[in-house]
Amino acid sequence: MRKTNFKVLPAVDLMRGRVVRLVQGRAEEVSFEAPNPLDIARRWVSMGAKALHVVDLDGSFEGRLRHESIIKEIISLGVEVQVGGGIRDLKVAGRLLTLGASRVILGTLAVKEIDAVRDFAKRNPGKVMIAIDTKNWKVAIKGWTEESEFTPIQLAKTYEDLKVSFLFTNVDVEGKVEGIDRRKILEILENVSRPVYVAGGFSSVEDVKFAKDAGAVGVVIGSALYTGKLKFEDVLRIQHEEEKDH
Repeated sequence: MRKTNFKVLPAVDLMRGRVVRLVQGRAEEVSFEAPNPLDIARRWVSMGAKALHVVDLDGSFEGRLRHESIIKEIISLGVEVQVGGGIRDLKVAGRLLTLGASRVILGTLAVKEIDAVRDFAKRNPGKVMIAIDTKNWKVAIKGWTEESEFTPIQLAKTYEDLKVSFLFTNVDVEGKVEGIDRRKILEILENVSRPVYVAGGFSSVEDVKFAKDAGAVGVVIGSALYTGKLKFEDVLRIQHEEEKDH
């Protein structure tokens, strides 16, 4: 089992200047909506979040970043921030790193422009996160609207020799708050040697513990926190237990 510095990352998904949660990434299926993304990010930090997962959903669908000013404000809160959604240009990725993002999440670009992304990752070691967004065990791209030819493991192997991390999101259960698919998480973690963060379906403390014990370095939780199914302080205890072990 891999030793990890385990983190729980609240998701701050941006759409039309608001924080939203979507069911399986479908723009028309909003399960939660709130104004003032910066206030929400501040609240997570005040409750003990050491890292935030920020996604520009409009950017994912439109292919270009739409909330850069809000993202910049969230980065200024001083915790670790990983940013994704519509980063289809490596100049934009570089700019986000310059603004202080801890990691940029590359999905569509990582599938379509492998050589360019590999080169960018070599120049920015530890700062690139490859999104393994999975539908029917194929990697989904373009805001999860298209399936690529890659299986999750194939995409991971394409980048595994570099100093990158991976974000495995199981789109099939994302936003449903009905629990994780443990078998698929295990399959990823058993076959990928680089750090893996897991997202999609978390709905109980047991789900989070399972991912941690399986070797994930972190989990991204959105809908379960925003709907109240999971209390942040409860999942934060798992992170604190990990910190005590180190």
